[in-house]
Amino acid sequence: MNNVLQLKGRFEQRPNSSRPGLPKLPKGKSVSAAHLCELAEQLNRILDYWTKNTDIGGALVSVHYKHIVAKSNRLKILLAENGKSPTDSIRGVKFAWEPDDADREVQKHVFTHFVSLKAIEKSIEVLNNTATIIKKHYNGSIDSKIIEALDKKAKYSFNEVSKTNFFKTVVDGFYVERFDIDRAAEEITEEAIITIYQTGVDTKKLLSKFGINIVDERIIDGTTLRLNPDEVKLLYNNASYLIAMGVTDFSEISREDMLDVYEDVEDDFGVSIPHPKNEPIIGVIDTQFNEKVYFNKWVEYKNLLDPNIPLTKEDYEHGTGVSYIIVDGPHGNPELDDGCGRFRVRHFGVATQNGFSSFTVLKMIRNIVASNRDIKVWNLSLGSKLEIKPNFISPEAAELDRIQSEYDVIFVVAGTNVPVGVSKKDMRIGSPADSLNSMVVNAVDFKGNSASYTRVGPVLSFFHKPDVSYYGGDGVVYTDKMVVCRDDMGAAYVKGTSFAAPWISRKLAYLIHIMGLSREVAKALLIDAAAGWNRKDDVSHRIGYGVVPKHINDIIKTSSDEIRFIITGVSEEYETYTYNLPVPIVDNAHPFYARATLAYFPHCDRNQGVDYTSTEMDIHFGRVIAQKGSTKIKAIDNNQQSEDKLLILYEEDARKMYRKWDNIKHISEEIKNTRIPRKAYDSGLWGLKINTKERLQKRKEPLQFGVVVTLKEMNGVNRIDDFVKMCLARGWLVNRLDIENQLDIYAKAEEEIEFE
Repeated sequence: MNNVLQLKGRFEQRPNSSRPGLPKLPKGKSVSAAHLCELAEQLNRILDYWTKNTDIGGALVSVHYKHIVAKSNRLKILLAENGKSPTDSIRGVKFAWEPDDADREVQKHVFTHFVSLKAIEKSIEVLNNTATIIKKHYNGSIDSKIIEALDKKAKYSFNEVSKTNFFKTVVDGFYVERFDIDRAAEEITEEAIITIYQTGVDTKKLLSKFGINIVDERIIDGTTLRLNPDEVKLLYNNASYLIAMGVTDFSEISREDMLDVYEDVEDDFGVSIPHPKNEPIIGVIDTQFNEKVYFNKWVEYKNLLDPNIPLTKEDYEHGTGVSYIIVDGPHGNPELDDGCGRFRVRHFGVATQNGFSSFTVLKMIRNIVASNRDIKVWNLSLGSKLEIKPNFISPEAAELDRIQSEYDVIFVVAGTNVPVGVSKKDMRIGSPADSLNSMVVNAVDFKGNSASYTRVGPVLSFFHKPDVSYYGGDGVVYTDKMVVCRDDMGAAYVKGTSFAAPWISRKLAYLIHIMGLSREVAKALLIDAAAGWNRKDDVSHRIGYGVVPKHINDIIKTSSDEIRFIITGVSEEYETYTYNLPVPIVDNAHPFYARATLAYFPHCDRNQGVDYTSTEMDIHFGRVIAQKGSTKIKAIDNNQQSEDKLLILYEEDARKMYRKWDNIKHISEEIKNTRIPRKAYDSGLWGLKINTKERLQKRKEPLQFGVVVTLKEMNGVNRIDDFVKMCLARGWLVNRLDIENQLDIYAKAEEEIEFE
């Protein structure tokens, strides 16, 4: 077998040199004066409403687009404040499923803006003036040909609106279906976590106008609140337009059920376990930990609940079982021995088995991570019995994503089980399994089939969740279950996504702590290994990219006919690239299939609704073509986004074809019976390019990414030595990831030095 190679070299950085010209209509499309007048009339009605209702110090206006729109096709002039882009006023984004012009139900973008009344007045004026020009000079309708002709003319003779504003208004009018004041339709009558739109009035002061008085302890991020049933009712009755998102809070978030439990009192795990030394530590946030178990010295336990809360035997079972798998899981489950050894655990008890307030846990998790910076991998096997909402991320998931964008950590989250007694076939996953930056794990049985209790993605109707699957037990006999130790009474046989997740936590901790890899590369390696050459993901969104291999060797080693290498980089500009990857050539061709996986941890903004991830990294990997004074990459997935030539690609297609805005990109060539080597171009080199785009504003900090590339030789020949020599000749530093060497390095690094 071949070791994974770590390449270290220089990436070039280049800002975006293209400058947008005047906006234009899509080819063959037109805009009528009547439509612009109707938009102006809608804004008039909205202006009238907010003139009379002054509680929020401005106006909330929802913009309903005709379909999903790219960033470049959103409002350019309508609702713009002086000197600011309309995107600056966005307070929420959601999807609506409504009929299009052909009466087919399609997915549409809806953006909610918070603007001044003056901005609405200016928008009404520019709409009416543009409509007047179209009526007088273009017979009530203007199309793409007229716009192109106007753009080429040096002279623009209309006095009502400037040329730039005329073009922007026409294009805005084309993409916008209507303006409205949207109100929350789904009423919540229980204690709830409510997120309101950010307005021009302080949250506490604003709520007090409706008879709701809350303290700071019930507010997260300024606009996410915990309200009791009476307060929720007041808000819905008096200001439903303020509600962006709402989920119930108490008792609906609970530990994963341990299904069909059997006890075996004869097996008391009567083995001696050595004392821990310098093994890596994994953080566990769960129910309580039973300190009577045989591996208790490996677990540092802290109960974070109020000491006055009474605890029962059941409150310790789930959390103890999860920590057992992390510490010594292969002992009770030898068929799942992963070669990773044992891990220490720092266990934080935040819940009882009967459920808890997710709002309280939200507050706890940030403090736990901030106070334990030495921990890189956190296991969270707690989940909601309720389904995620289609139009927004849960508060719990958003907090996990925010923590992971701020700290160098990764959460492993259980994909949640179908609750006992629920017969729904395709039940959506529950929070916080909708966390995009986390590694979300679903369960399969020991034959690799999706477990009967698994729930399904996607998240926000687009993002792949779960990420991967692993063995969690299933079936009706105890041999089909997962073995855990949860007390001093013997083995328990359980099943659930809760017990699949800690196995992935073990692998991530091994890759990060023992192998010395970044979290981005570690995540990409697991996803790449799960996907393989025959990706198992299906339209049901149950499995994710595939089932992660059992043994760590199958992740950090490859078959002798494969070359797998990892690269980390930092995106500082629009384009980060290297055209310097020397893939071996045989008879003027590259006899390789290729695949690549990109992972990064973007900042996420829950207030942006369905446009949740703030950063898009677009990967191009393939052979380098140098021609006509330019250099480009012939991508293995034929990705032509961001190329210099004009490419008409709608936002929906970019998301489906290239996973636009997803923080995981996996591209792969298909292995076919007919093996045709890829033509080697003049340079004989391959390239990797990452184009980075921001939704709202330029990033303040560089963003790290990790890429895993696998090359499979078509004829089964081992060419890794040739590849290494060629890389060294081209200035790459090449490190073969050898397990024994890395174990020695880790042991030396963790030695305590005694000063005489």
